[in-house]
Order: sequence, then structure tokens, then C-alpha cells
Amino acid sequence: MSELRKKATKGLERGDVLTTTRTFTEQDTMVLGNITKDYNPVHYDDRFAQVKNLNARICHGLLVAGMITEIGGQIAWFASGMSFRFKKPVYFGDTITCTCTITELDEKQKATAKAVYTNQHGIVVLEASLHGYLPAPSEKQVLKQMIAEGDPTNKLLKKDHHKKHSLKANI
Repeated sequence: MSELRKKATKGLERGDVLTTTRTFTEQDTMVLGNITKDYNPVHYDDRFAQVKNLNARICHGLLVAGMITEIGGQIAWFASGMSFRFKKPVYFGDTITCTCTITELDEKQKATAKAVYTNQHGIVVLEASLHGYLPAPSEKQVLKQMIAEGDPTNKLLKKDHHKKHSLKANI
């Protein structure tokens, strides 16, 4: 993911596409439920999921939506608003790709982006719109210093790389 952070130091542009992919587990849902205290039985009880006409228990929607914060954290996006539209359930074991496209960017680095989340079958499970600020010149300088120091606060650099991340520059 340091590729995204390095790109942020050079400057992101309208049309840039940023992606991350993650496979969700039952344990992910258990951890988020304990943090948020969201113990909706649709996440924990097979019988309840069945009567809700689901194939099985599902991941928390905000757990899946949170993939965008991974991208945002790597590019130092300062969020001012997020809106999500949950379209399909995400089940334990599903692999989701979040594709975020910067759609607007002004001279003050105020940005708008759209994100589309698809599962391993190419089905859109979630859509999002985001508003916020990309790093200003002084912030880019600090990011460069952090990278030169090995980016010590970026725990993604220390994780195993079972996740996929990429950036497609606007060419």
C-alpha cells in the first residue's frame, strides 16, 4: 500500500482509481460487533439469517464499507462526509474489491470520490460517495519525510500481503 502513499506525496488527480481487495471472515464480524456493540442476530444466528431470507449470516455493512478508510488512510484523505448504499449482503468468505475513483478535485485539494464494491462474482454489493480533502503541499512534505523514515506508523507495511492494492493513474 505504500505505492498509494507515495502517489499521494506526488499528488492525486481527478480520474485516479484506487483499489483494495479483502476477504471477510466470521472473526472480522465478531471483532467489529464487540467494538460497536452491534449484536444484530443477522450477523450471529443462522436461524435469524434464514428467516430474513439470507443464504447465511452476513458481515456488518459498516465493516465492508470501512474498506474505503484503508484507501483513505494510505493517501491521507481527510474525510468530511461519506454516504453508503448497501445493495447486496456480504457473507463470511466473500472477497470484496473496493474501487474508488476521484471524481472532483479543486485547487484547495477538496475532493469528491465514488466507490464501488464488488464481490468475487462481480456483483455490486455496495456503493459510496465521499467528500473530503487530499493532502495540501505542506502535508505532502510530511508524508515524504514519513516515507523516508520507513513510514513507521503505517501498520499495513508490516502485515502479510494477502490483500491486493493498486492505483491506476489518470493518463
